[in-house]
Amino acid sequence: MIEWLAPWPVDFPPLENALETPNGLLAAGGDLTPEWLLAAYQRGIFPWFNEDDPILWWSPDPRMVLFPESLRVRRSLAKRLRNSGMTATFDQAFEAVITQCAAQRQAQEGTWISSDIINAYVTMHQLGHGHSVEVWEGDMLVGGLYGIMLGRVFFGESMFSIRPDSSKIALVRLVEWLSRHHDLALVDCQMHTSHLASMGACDISRDQFNALLKRYIPADFQETVIPRR
Repeated sequence: MIEWLAPWPVDFPPLENALETPNGLLAAGGDLTPEWLLAAYQRGIFPWFNEDDPILWWSPDPRMVLFPESLRVRRSLAKRLRNSGMTATFDQAFEAVITQCAAQRQAQEGTWISSDIINAYVTMHQLGHGHSVEVWEGDMLVGGLYGIMLGRVFFGESMFSIRPDSSKIALVRLVEWLSRHHDLALVDCQMHTSHLASMGACDISRDQFNALLKRYIPADFQETVIPRR
């Protein structure tokens, strides 16, 4: 049985209660306020649900992650990074990135990035926890990604790509930037995709993942703000 959560207080069930499926459905209900989202990410939980569904909370086992030192940049991508003319910025257009992620997924297969999700993560961005990478071709936004940063962990949520490899460029620039300025230890990719595996991401167990969260997110963490440029 899935536990139903009241809007308050913030209280998640033990992770062992997650259903024994790869996606690891843990609970339903609660809210999308910063208190709920911060508590969820610290515990290795994230929201994922269709627009007409209740809020659903997940803790996958296994979990796909990318260690910065394992990032794989193939020769063709390295060439595109040098010669494509595309440039990357950080936290310059968060709402545009999440809106593009929603629009691209809606066009392909439907999206969980509803207006409620957009509003919740824009609020997290305004509080200094939500961050984006934007990839530009001239003044046109052609790729990007967004997620949540706590301590030394970046929790990736979604990415989009209008030009070939533009989402890969976003990921490479994210790892470079966070490694240089914030001692990045881990990028959470949530669930397995061949796209991310090709760039060096790997699967680890839920227990391993949550042990890493305890190591890299201080128990009394402060806001982690990526400086604007």
